[in-house]
Amino acid sequence: MDHQINEEITDKEVRLIGPDGTQLGIFSAAEALNIAIEHNLDLVKIAPMANPPVCKIMDYGKYCFEQAKRDKEAKKNQRVVEVKEIRMSPSIGLNDFNIKLKNGQKFLREGDRVKVTVRFRGREMSHTEIGEELLLRFASQCSDIATVDKNPKLDGRHMTMFLSPKVTK
Repeated sequence: MDHQINEEITDKEVRLIGPDGTQLGIFSAAEALNIAIEHNLDLVKIAPMANPPVCKIMDYGKYCFEQAKRDKEAKKNQRVVEVKEIRMSPSIGLNDFNIKLKNGQKFLREGDRVKVTVRFRGREMSHTEIGEELLLRFASQCSDIATVDKNPKLDGRHMTMFLSPKVTK
């Protein structure tokens, strides 16, 4: 957010706000700049679209530093949700299924979305209902920690389903 400061402000009149936040009134840009210089601070245009534009007397360097600090703090608190993928085939064994299920639950507990994919090869395409049952079984065993975002959907040779973690308070 770039502001016009000091000599960059070329408006005829500006509404001036003092360093303590009080309104000082409407001044010419030159007078406002002289008042800011008397206070050893900068004149910063904060509302250029207002009529007349609003300028504030402040320490611009300190303002920029605090703004950057706030932005950094906000960025630190946000978390990027990743989509983890789990791939299976319709002829998966029980132990393999349980391992995939355990991994999926771990991803969901960590707060990531999970994309569960069943890949059909050759003649398996004629029995897509087996893959759908597999995905629904996976979803039902994760139902305590996850909700189904997108139900199983066949897309070419792959059937996919999305799970996202339940929001806990």
